[in-house]
Amino acid sequence: MDRHWMKTARITEEYENGVEGFLKFAKDNASDNGGLYFCPCVKCLNGRRQCLDDIRTHLICDGICPTYTKWIWHGELPEMSSTPPTAPTDEQVGDQIEDMLRDLGQEGFRQANAPYYDTLHNDSKIPLFIGCTKYTRLSGVLALVNLKARFGWSDKSFNELLLLLKNMLPGDNTLPKTHYEAKKILCPVGMEYQKIHACRNDCILYRHEFAELRNCPTCGVSRYKVGSGASSEAGSTYIDRPAKVCWYLPVIPRFKRLFANAEDAKNLTWHVDGRTKDGLLRHPADSPQWKKVDQLYPVFAEDPRNLRVGLASDGMNPFRSLSCNHSSWPVLLIIYNLPPWLCIKRKYIMMSMMIAGPRQPGNDIDVYLAPLIEDLTKLWVEGVDVYDGNAHESFRLRAMIFCTINDFPAYGNLSGYSVKGHLACPICEKDTTYLQLKHGKKTVYTRHRRFLQPFHPYRRLKKAFDGTSENDSASIPLSGVEVFDRVKNICNIYGKTQKKDGAPKNIWKKRSIFFDLPYWCNLDVRHCLDVMHVEKNVCDSLVGTLLNIKGKTKDGLKCRQDLVEMGVRHQLHPVSKGLRTYLPPACHTMSTYEKKSFCHCLKNVKVPQGYSSNIKSLVSVDEMKLVGLKSHDCHVLMQQLLPVAIRGILPDKVRVAITRLCFFFNAICSKVIDPKQLDDLENEAAIIICQLEMYFPPTFFDIMIHLLVHLVREIRLCGPVYLRWMYPVERYMKVLKSYTKNQYRPEASIVERYVAEEAIEFCSTYIEDASPVGIPESRHEATRQGRGTRGFNVVTMDRQKLSQAHLYVLNNTAEVIPYIDAHKEYVAASHPNMNMMRVLQEHNRSFINWFRNTIFASDSASKTLSLLAVGPNLNVLTWKGYDINNYSFYTKSQDDKSTVQNSGVMIDAHSDHFSRASDNNPIRASMAYYGVITDIWELDYGEFRVPVFKCQWVNGNVGVRQDKLGFTLVDLQRIGYKDEPFIMAAQARQVFYVEDPSDSTWSVVLQGKTSGIPADTDQATLDVNEIPTFAQQMPSINAENDDDDVYANRIDHDEGLWENMAT
Repeated sequence: MDRHWMKTARITEEYENGVEGFLKFAKDNASDNGGLYFCPCVKCLNGRRQCLDDIRTHLICDGICPTYTKWIWHGELPEMSSTPPTAPTDEQVGDQIEDMLRDLGQEGFRQANAPYYDTLHNDSKIPLFIGCTKYTRLSGVLALVNLKARFGWSDKSFNELLLLLKNMLPGDNTLPKTHYEAKKILCPVGMEYQKIHACRNDCILYRHEFAELRNCPTCGVSRYKVGSGASSEAGSTYIDRPAKVCWYLPVIPRFKRLFANAEDAKNLTWHVDGRTKDGLLRHPADSPQWKKVDQLYPVFAEDPRNLRVGLASDGMNPFRSLSCNHSSWPVLLIIYNLPPWLCIKRKYIMMSMMIAGPRQPGNDIDVYLAPLIEDLTKLWVEGVDVYDGNAHESFRLRAMIFCTINDFPAYGNLSGYSVKGHLACPICEKDTTYLQLKHGKKTVYTRHRRFLQPFHPYRRLKKAFDGTSENDSASIPLSGVEVFDRVKNICNIYGKTQKKDGAPKNIWKKRSIFFDLPYWCNLDVRHCLDVMHVEKNVCDSLVGTLLNIKGKTKDGLKCRQDLVEMGVRHQLHPVSKGLRTYLPPACHTMSTYEKKSFCHCLKNVKVPQGYSSNIKSLVSVDEMKLVGLKSHDCHVLMQQLLPVAIRGILPDKVRVAITRLCFFFNAICSKVIDPKQLDDLENEAAIIICQLEMYFPPTFFDIMIHLLVHLVREIRLCGPVYLRWMYPVERYMKVLKSYTKNQYRPEASIVERYVAEEAIEFCSTYIEDASPVGIPESRHEATRQGRGTRGFNVVTMDRQKLSQAHLYVLNNTAEVIPYIDAHKEYVAASHPNMNMMRVLQEHNRSFINWFRNTIFASDSASKTLSLLAVGPNLNVLTWKGYDINNYSFYTKSQDDKSTVQNSGVMIDAHSDHFSRASDNNPIRASMAYYGVITDIWELDYGEFRVPVFKCQWVNGNVGVRQDKLGFTLVDLQRIGYKDEPFIMAAQARQVFYVEDPSDSTWSVVLQGKTSGIPADTDQATLDVNEIPTFAQQMPSINAENDDDDVYANRIDHDEGLWENMAT
């Protein structure tokens, strides 16, 4: 068909006839999608579907894309004369590849140019070898690189695999020989990125008006690296290697590709279509800040496809070597429109920028964020036309930044606030109360009684605190508009060598570039405090002070000298004894016995599989300290283990305060939060910090302790913390570090591999049997019904034991319940003189035989009831390990050989409770039963199997108790219910036991945590799963009874600290 008309004027008759011919060709050859076809006009570029009338209008008004000479999007096949005749490929696979090519859209190929498309399209039609009907050259390569990305194969190993496969396949195969050739095949699928030169002093980016400059206009430094013997002065020889580079990965085309896929486009409206709306805080969409944006900007809110993203950035060492201080800064976007189990997965965390090291950008990070902010401003103000692959329509996409996620130093870099010095709190700002210690040379943040209720008893106490009462109230946090008023007149001067504008004591160092976004002033919380780092710092300070770990303790000679200077806590003042100074024991000072008890408790802890790292490897009993604590180790300690380890040691008030602190962290890390409880939780935070002020030295209260009082406010405004903390960001940075293959250009290596994985991830959706790279499958994904994992055996059981297990299965099968009720009535009628307890005993003894006879006599019984009536096979399958309910269970014998504790089990069961043997009115109630698994069986009923656990149960009457702090304790030696040892595996919940340091007879019960997505809930598989609380409610206190006295010293031991006098 003649294409000459495409270059003629649009007002000519020839052009109009050509348009009509094109429309007829498209109607006859293209696959329509509800009457919609790709529009090839210069604006749509085959990226959006339109009806034929709209396409005609677009082509007449705007013109057709002049380079679209092969109508591949409208049914015209490319020439394949160079391809040998082969058998046709599998139609379904071909259709999937064709869908992939169409979803890419014409715009996706701009950076690859038109000729690359022909090659890609040809590769999608060429079979892998003559006679192969399952894989084409393209789909085969995609399947292989998908495996490479998922399992982290090196380029060298992948080359060897390709060479081996090519030799194994028939000689006419089209498989590439090397990874380089495979990348060339996928080249058109990759997204573009921009390599932008930067001043080595972070003054400017060489773009826009600076694009042609060879020297920085601010500091005068050369744009390029200067070779040996060369100079950066005018007239010298330049070697055109940029001194510093940042990589910008444009977000607009990436958002477009996300919507091009129907499944992803559907997920992006989950916050409206699939979210549970019950008034609880489960997701940022439940938060007041989300709803405030909807109210202020109704045009943005009316389309649920408009994106709200979180921006995260932090420095990382790409070499993974502590001896190198190289700092690279990726800028990541987290899309909050997605369900919580997807938005923080590797696939959907979008890297938008990579800032090269070796120095961190610091406050000059705004220079590098400029391209991203420009695109986000465009997305907010104008929007961009995007095709929705789910709704099969085009729409105007807009996007906004919901909040930023970063650690506290990066908080200061992004916000422009000085997070060091006297006024380090960005929420209290000028009302931050601080104390400059004379001897410790530290700034501490006290007077947290300001955050208490107006008439709280702690406000009137003097001796217990700093010698004064407290009458002031906490300040109201600044709004976004008030912050902007404070920074709008600051003149930003960027660059490491430049003298900054403004007074030296100005707490606002710059006007943040985020204020260029029109909506930024209207957000209540613009930068989020990171709970992960707050929790870790609090844990390090607490453990270091309790165990008096050198370099980490907040107590010492200088601390005690500051107490002298302040004139408080005279009992703790240092005492000079010759050349040494004695520091009397404070209430937090542990004796040697207590330190050993603490360390032994943690050393003996065995947790379930996947719960945490091996805790015992972090404990040094000889040196009486914890070493190598990572963020998640601190998370587990603060959430559950620390309150157990301090049982029986320390004064009661100190122990209760620490336990309440741990409960507070557990509460704020919950995935589902009731907004009605937040006021109480915020008050508790203030009370807890005030209690710590009573017992711990002033040096303990650094800025991280102070930030505790503000965490609940951010939960109230922005929703749960698990979508706003740094755990998924840090984990993703570990992935980025693994991309570093070129040690001389680490950032470039990371970007190249990220773009390659981005392409592989997109293509994986269209390849049969290919799994996504960035959404790893849980090991429990296929074990909803249970799967044995280790220790398989077949054992012939005696009938009595088998009958016990069979009876339990019958009693807990819904289809059998009517027969159970009928049999109880039959027994009661047959023995009218029996009391209820005897009736139940007779029912358990005779039900199996009665049930078998009843089912055999019935012609209407189902297949399941018939098999149950026959009973299980005497040959029972036994296991020592079993995965079910997203738990991994072991038998006790297997646990004893393992480093984990997977044998603990509990069940909430309804049972009849009798006051005495003659009681005919039992009370039916639910009760928690605790035990350990001794055997794991699979009962074989012919056509199905039922897994059951044989357990050793603790007697609930004398072996289970709850103490005043809310801990559940069990005595594992008090065995009960020996005649009912079995439960169905599907009913089991995992617990683990930690020996009570205060009484070795008892063990503290702690809940295990599931892995994967539970079948009956919408909660997520997350990087850090929710850890169940150690107690049902926060331990209570009675502040009214506290006397105004000093509680900071200990009188039950005299093992104080000794310091050598400085000479």
